[in-house]
Amino acid sequence: MRFFLTGTDTDVGKTIACAWVMLHTPVRYWKPVQAGLDETDEATIRALTGAGDERIVPTTYSLPEPLSPHEAAKRAGVQIKMENFRLPDDQEPLIVEGAGGLMVPLNEDNLVVDLIQILGLPVLLVCRTALGTINHSLLSLEALRARKIPVAGVILSGPDVPHNRAAIEDYGKTRVVGHIPHLDPVTGEALEAILPELDLASL
Repeated sequence: MRFFLTGTDTDVGKTIACAWVMLHTPVRYWKPVQAGLDETDEATIRALTGAGDERIVPTTYSLPEPLSPHEAAKRAGVQIKMENFRLPDDQEPLIVEGAGGLMVPLNEDNLVVDLIQILGLPVLLVCRTALGTINHSLLSLEALRARKIPVAGVILSGPDVPHNRAAIEDYGKTRVVGHIPHLDPVTGEALEAILPELDLASL
């Protein structure tokens, strides 16, 4: 059970979704590129799941500024090289969190979607539920399938909007594996109480 978790855009809820998956499965967590070090996604994962070092794969590139990775790397004097991204060899369950959406640049030549192809993992796509999500979700699904990247399913993030859910499933020819509503506050206990709609281990 290994997935690459990406989203339709920035701040869609990818890290919260990763924590949710971790609370319901034995996956380890890896954030290959972290842009912005004041509040890292790894720190959020640790706080929400209680995960220790044994469940965290070290980040490959940690970049100070919270910008698109290619720009954050440029300002830090770092070159992101695709050959430096390697999956752990142990074959243990793993969730890999992307940066931004699929078409976010990592360097002059490569996007996040290229990294997904290189790693060879099926995708869990996090989609908003609000107005505009149908377009963003279908475009993301189309981009993945154009690259022949398997889509394991969609995780919805936000209030319950049944007609948007139905459109994503029907037109996107995919399935919703879980729905994380707006939580205030976001806690590990609240996430753990949200049960997956499909068996994550079987995806």
